[in-house]
Amino acid sequence: MLLSWLFGPFLDYEFMRRALVGAMALALAGAPLGVFLILRRMSLSGDAISHGILPGAALGYLVAGLSLPAMTIGGLLAGFAVAVGSGLVARATALREDASLAAFYLLSLALGVVLISARGSNVDLIHVLFGSVLALDNSALILLATISSLTLIGLALIYRPLVLDTLDPGFLSSVSRAGAWTHAAFLGLIALNLVAGFQALGTLLAVGAMMLPAISARLWTQDVTWMILLSILFGVAGAYGGLLASFYWGLPSGPLIILACGVLYLVSLVAGPAGGLLCRITPRSHLRG
Repeated sequence: MLLSWLFGPFLDYEFMRRALVGAMALALAGAPLGVFLILRRMSLSGDAISHGILPGAALGYLVAGLSLPAMTIGGLLAGFAVAVGSGLVARATALREDASLAAFYLLSLALGVVLISARGSNVDLIHVLFGSVLALDNSALILLATISSLTLIGLALIYRPLVLDTLDPGFLSSVSRAGAWTHAAFLGLIALNLVAGFQALGTLLAVGAMMLPAISARLWTQDVTWMILLSILFGVAGAYGGLLASFYWGLPSGPLIILACGVLYLVSLVAGPAGGLLCRITPRSHLRG
């Protein structure tokens, strides 16, 4: 009975299997990026870039309606523009990068909502903002799998300089000039992955699938490799639990996936051995020489 309850929806319904595969692809590529965003103290940058995608997706929608290729290309170009533009503003003016990202993100969100509302209905706006993971078709799954694969390949190529730039940027700058292009490539991978995320979870929720599993993993370990593996595990578990809850409760799948990841975060916040509440309040034995 328990096995039927846990696995029945995915065995009996193709749309549930498609949703699970899509959500797992997002977790596989997005969660490791979220780990580096946390370690680099750029947690809100992913949120800013995810909102920056909206105007490009809206322009794609104005040109071709709810066309997956048009909205993807538009969102990708807009995401790169926000990532690169905010960096240029930070270097050319007195503003720090977090302030320029905040300005770009607010303007992008407002512009995207206006563009979609100018032609579409409230249903179209909700579809773009919150996605429709249960409606993923073959073309969407191929896109998610392709972007997930490219993200993982790109992350593997820049992994060594990215770890050095994250943990000891001074040392990296003393032995190599890879810091600037590594940072740019990292922002590009974030934009690419968030474009994939908005297909399933929308521009407002895609960053949640990237950040919450990574934040949870940070509370369990301080080792970067284990942090990445745990973040993927938490992302997949959140996707599975959210879809299962959505099926039985009849509620929107995207928000429930994020809430399931949030439950894992709350558990980690309490029980995580690398910074959770119980770890903080539990007396530690002192080493004796």
